[in-house]
Amino acid sequence: MNVSEAIAARRSIRSYKDSALNSETIEKLLSAARLAPSARNEQPWRIVVVTNPNVRKELRHACMEQSQLGEADLVLCGCIGAPRSGEKSEYESQVIDLTIAFSFIMLQAVELELGSCWIGDFNPKKVKNLLKIPDSQTVVALLTVGYPHYNPPASSRKPLGQLFAKELFSQNWPE
Repeated sequence: MNVSEAIAARRSIRSYKDSALNSETIEKLLSAARLAPSARNEQPWRIVVVTNPNVRKELRHACMEQSQLGEADLVLCGCIGAPRSGEKSEYESQVIDLTIAFSFIMLQAVELELGSCWIGDFNPKKVKNLLKIPDSQTVVALLTVGYPHYNPPASSRKPLGQLFAKELFSQNWPE
């Protein structure tokens, strides 16, 4: 599978089989994140890897009862620290860096015939308490990974002309 195929095949999976991921597979997913680019190559994020079924089920309660958190064999919780400079742009850069790392994991998951789902709806305080994340860290997102029950069809996407401009903002990309 090439990158274009992985991008086209990626879906948000919200129902997983009860099949355990082996440690080699988890290492491949984590290695993909480690290889993701980051500003100044600082890799300013920390990801909590959750495989314990009881903790995953508790995370479901901290994530607005989204059932996939209890079903997925792996839940990743992405955190960033406070910016050293205190500048908003540095905070935003850290969020972007973590987002890229999660994107690399999602594409690696596709190659490994796994599914994933970005979780952005959660109670940060509950997640931090459950995973013993210090106050100095901000939980940005969670990611579920596992063997999908099924692969849903592709969602519709806007045409290029609605998303891209050619040379000037006001000039739509030619269709």
